[in-house]
Amino acid sequence: MRGVWAVMILLATLLILALAALAGWLGWRRARRVELVSTGHHDRLHSRPVYHGLYVAIWTGVPALLLLLLWVAMQGTVLQALLLASLPPEVVEGLDEPARAVIVNEIITRAAGNALPGEPAPYIIEAVQRLQRWQAMAGMAALALGLAVALAGLAFAWKRLSPGFRARRAVERAFTWAMLVCASIAILTTVGIVLSLIFETLRFFSMVPLTEFLFGLRWEPQIAIRADQVASSGAFGMIPVFAGTLLISAVALLFAVPIGLLSAIYLVEYASSRFRAVAKPLLEFLAGIPTVVYGFFAILTVAPAVKQFGDAIGMPTAPNSALAAGLVMGIMLIPFISSLSDDALAAVPKAMREGSIGLGATRAETIRQVLLPAALPGIMAGVLLATSRAIGETMIVVMAAGIIATLTFNPFEAVTTVTVQIVTLLIGDTEFDNPKTLAAFALGMMLFIITLGLNMLSMYIVRKYREQYD
Repeated sequence: MRGVWAVMILLATLLILALAALAGWLGWRRARRVELVSTGHHDRLHSRPVYHGLYVAIWTGVPALLLLLLWVAMQGTVLQALLLASLPPEVVEGLDEPARAVIVNEIITRAAGNALPGEPAPYIIEAVQRLQRWQAMAGMAALALGLAVALAGLAFAWKRLSPGFRARRAVERAFTWAMLVCASIAILTTVGIVLSLIFETLRFFSMVPLTEFLFGLRWEPQIAIRADQVASSGAFGMIPVFAGTLLISAVALLFAVPIGLLSAIYLVEYASSRFRAVAKPLLEFLAGIPTVVYGFFAILTVAPAVKQFGDAIGMPTAPNSALAAGLVMGIMLIPFISSLSDDALAAVPKAMREGSIGLGATRAETIRQVLLPAALPGIMAGVLLATSRAIGETMIVVMAAGIIATLTFNPFEAVTTVTVQIVTLLIGDTEFDNPKTLAAFALGMMLFIITLGLNMLSMYIVRKYREQYD
């Protein structure tokens, strides 16, 4: 029955979109006919026919789709409330909220056709059948109501169409509101993320002193969550975690920055147009490879090679070393640095190159003394963007780095990173009511502050030096 409800919602969406497209075409055709037969200024269209069609299509589709979206968002909550109210009083009486939620989730899971262990109670079977009927009825009601609202919008818009109707202004106002809503959603989402981080971080610092987190040298977040569980008291010093993050990021940047910058210089100054047309897309193709693929490459190829190299030179090397993770992350960062440096070098005015060569400088001297200083804003922006990307990378370090926080700067040893610890702390069903799980939000807040600072620094450098060369 849940499949019937999903089909009904999908069918309603497709029918509304088709009806909006048909209404738009009919509105355009009607306006076009008026335009062709108009003989004077009094019956001439104020707006082009396409705006009349868009106006009818907007009023036909947008209100109905918004209603359908609201229906889908509210239906689950309403059905769960009705389902809980329909259960026998002797079943739910005396149960707390989590226990009631378990019963409701079991009913919803069985109604969706998913098998659960054990034989369900008779009231569960009745509730499942009842929920399936309600879902089917809700799907048909959504279909009928959506089509009714679409037809009502079509009738309203059709009635307003006339030669003097200012359809263009109405359509532009609708698009302005749509862009405002999209911008507001983006801003509110960002604000919500920041506020959630701040709120949970403050909860963490109410349990763990701020000085211990900022200056502690031990990271051992294993604490007793239940009263009958035996565990350590926990240590929440962030320095070993961020030291590992900075170590892997430094290895990645030391590998990626020279290769990315030199490849950009070669493509701009030395490569032929035919080679550049092939090499630049291939280089940027690295940015489209999923990070999980880089992670597999790190643990299957690079990590064993690094361990063999370390053993060959007599350096004890961990299976998951910072060097292996940093090298693979550096490969991932090459396109960011190369592409932005390429664009910055190519944007340097040709007159500066010709003037330097005309004064007797060699091509290498021109690159070193003219092009690189002029392209410094773009190059620094690419490097800082790559730094932010390296610090916030998750999948590669989760698969290739260690999970034990070790305060070391030896790249052949295993270290952990902020993202690895966040993933480790939030694995499984966890309640955000103890320092162990809330520590993930504190780490996330510090990571957010660092990456935000790097992005602000890159914008400052770009603005400062761009004024010098404009």
